[in-house]
Amino acid sequence: MSARVLIVDDLFPNVKLLETKLSLEYFDVVAAMNGPDAIAICEKGLCDIVLLDVMMPGMDGFEVCRRLKASPITAHLPVVMVTALDQPSDRLKGLDAGADDFLTKPIDDTALFSRVRSLVRLKAMTDELRSRAMASRDFGMGDPLAAAAAETGQNANILIVESRRAAAERMVSALSQHHTVTVEADPQAALMKAPEGQFDVILVSLDAQEHDGLRLCSQLRSLHRTRNVPIIMLAEEHDRARIVRGLDFGVHDYLMRPIDRNELLARVRTQVRRKRFSEVLRGAVQASMELAVTDGLTGLHNRRYLDSHLGALFGDAALRQRPLAALMLDIDRFKAINDTYGHEAGDEVLRTFAERVRLLTRGIDIVSRYGGEEVVIILPDAGLAEARVIAERIRERIEAQPFSVQRATRSIPVTVSIGVSVREPGDAGPQDLLKRADLALYRAKGAGRNRVEAQAA
Repeated sequence: MSARVLIVDDLFPNVKLLETKLSLEYFDVVAAMNGPDAIAICEKGLCDIVLLDVMMPGMDGFEVCRRLKASPITAHLPVVMVTALDQPSDRLKGLDAGADDFLTKPIDDTALFSRVRSLVRLKAMTDELRSRAMASRDFGMGDPLAAAAAETGQNANILIVESRRAAAERMVSALSQHHTVTVEADPQAALMKAPEGQFDVILVSLDAQEHDGLRLCSQLRSLHRTRNVPIIMLAEEHDRARIVRGLDFGVHDYLMRPIDRNELLARVRTQVRRKRFSEVLRGAVQASMELAVTDGLTGLHNRRYLDSHLGALFGDAALRQRPLAALMLDIDRFKAINDTYGHEAGDEVLRTFAERVRLLTRGIDIVSRYGGEEVVIILPDAGLAEARVIAERIRERIEAQPFSVQRATRSIPVTVSIGVSVREPGDAGPQDLLKRADLALYRAKGAGRNRVEAQAA
């Protein structure tokens, strides 16, 4: 897939060399000759991935990477360190700064292109979540990007698929100080265990005895319950071609044997942070979707949800010639509760009222706060007699037990009036059904309250 790559290097020939290679692979390229310019480009959202030189005057690549990963605005950007430094300590320093990978000059073109494509795919998935998650700020839920970027990457649940006992023990020794580690020698058993284990990262040996580790990676990527779990390949030098294939179909990272303890910790931490970053964003998306159709005070569906679903329910009932009933509930003398005990007590009553009503309805029913102290319940496949029974049960349960308010220091009696209606063959739409329920509620109020009235025959 195409993407915009930011090359950061203070030497112009290096920039041009990388730019030429990437352009031939149909990537768009932008360049920065120093750290501050690179950060400014990233903050403006003008790139999808950063190829970052380490040795630059002023602000070096490590500092640039740390600043990018510390900012909620740029923390999601993949950063690949590109440098002549080849010592394990240099690689570890880059990973600790938050880099997603560390490529040593002279760069292997195949490794470069496969890594760029892999990281760009991951960013594209994150971008989709970011754009949706930002809607949660409109509901007063705080900044999901700041919450996601604060993740430390510790206390993860890790699965290691490794048939070499000594190698597995070394990795467990390194990881178990910060994480919970499970080892499985048999890839087939691991495939069964992985969807059930709530794992944050899975490490897979490509050289498992009598099994193709790369196929296991592919199977884990295809399963719904492990599709979003980061996978790290454990490979030998001769596995370079298989590493490229794994990155091409979505494996997240790899480690070369002999595995450096500190690099293992750093790469696992990076993958855990990335996974949890996405999970925070998914949670924000889910929460914003729920808030969009949920009444914040009572937890019931709101008027928007009722309006968007009632038409379909009504049309389906008419098409199948099935009954459909509506109950309109109104708490009796609710204004007096607010005036006497205060609006906070009134809110407590509304919350308790909603809880009791919800317990007395079915999973297929729509229970919605219609406005103020009014609640509408839509009952699919319920006729008039059945709807009246349900309404009477609700009325009795509300009256039977006083409502606790003011932190349970006082209790007050509450009653409810309910109007009942059912779909008629001549109804033009759901509003006719609701109008008859409203008229029946009005009669219940006029007849003394705390009663159920059905639509006129």
